[in-house]
Amino acid sequence: MKIAYTGEMDQRPCKEVLGATIEKIVTEDENAIYLDADLMSCAGTLKWGKQNPDRAIDCGIAESNMAGVAAGLAVAGYRPIIHSFGPFASRRCYDQIFLSGGYGKNDITVIGTDPGVTAAMNGGTHMPFEDVALYSVLPGSTVIDVSDPTCLVSVLKQCVYRPGVKYIRVGRKQMARVYEDGTELPIGKAVTLREGTDAVVFAAGIMLHEAMQAALSLEKQGVSVAVVDCFTIKPLDTEAVLAWAKKTGAVVVAENANRHGGLYTAVLEALAEGCPVPAACVAVEDEFGEVGTQGYLQKRFGLTAAHIEAQVKAVVARKRAK
Repeated sequence: MKIAYTGEMDQRPCKEVLGATIEKIVTEDENAIYLDADLMSCAGTLKWGKQNPDRAIDCGIAESNMAGVAAGLAVAGYRPIIHSFGPFASRRCYDQIFLSGGYGKNDITVIGTDPGVTAAMNGGTHMPFEDVALYSVLPGSTVIDVSDPTCLVSVLKQCVYRPGVKYIRVGRKQMARVYEDGTELPIGKAVTLREGTDAVVFAAGIMLHEAMQAALSLEKQGVSVAVVDCFTIKPLDTEAVLAWAKKTGAVVVAENANRHGGLYTAVLEALAEGCPVPAACVAVEDEFGEVGTQGYLQKRFGLTAAHIEAQVKAVVARKRAK
């Protein structure tokens, strides 16, 4: 595993990486096909899509219909990749994805961009905190919260050939660089970015960077914190979760989503059955989104390194008090 984290942003916006990866997959595989809900310009696929209208289909602002078309294409032997903003790729077309995709046993790759606070100035209507929970309860689904552009390339290539409904949530702007270019990240396997002995932070998506920053700060204060990338929320790498929980005895989960039904819930289920230890989360509480810059929103909803640091101190204190 080639880890390249320095705290710096990757120079490639995820939008550009997403568009280039979709183009490469569909160009190389005649059975792969791309569908969008009038947002190709937002996914970096517009120019290529206009040049290849038979391989890149604009379904218009009709996400539920797009999901149905994707299911039909899957029945016909195609490998559909569909895209829209996170709330529209999840709750707006959920019944069609659930029935025509999951229940119908059709393989569909769903990409939801700008999840959680990364929707920023698009506001609460475009700010999905619930998408992870929705897709996590779909039987047989795979749920991914992308770590960085390299992770995006790796998981998207895998998802196209993975059975069932796959949901990939990813921002469109820059993310912190975590992995060396070309690194392959097997779906279902967590990655340890940092060793630690006092506590472990399981993080996903944009919260991975915040977790690393919190760990660096805590190290200066004499607190040793491991950081584990749980980019695969479902199926969770339960073996890794339990191993780290047993090693450190204190757990914090950090995610850019609602605390109910997402990574925190998955980790708690594993801990309850295999290793009960003090645990806490840094996630969105029972709230709707709102308009603002991403920086403002991370502070507003408590999704910062400082919030992680505070929760780590709290669980370590609980561990020591036992």
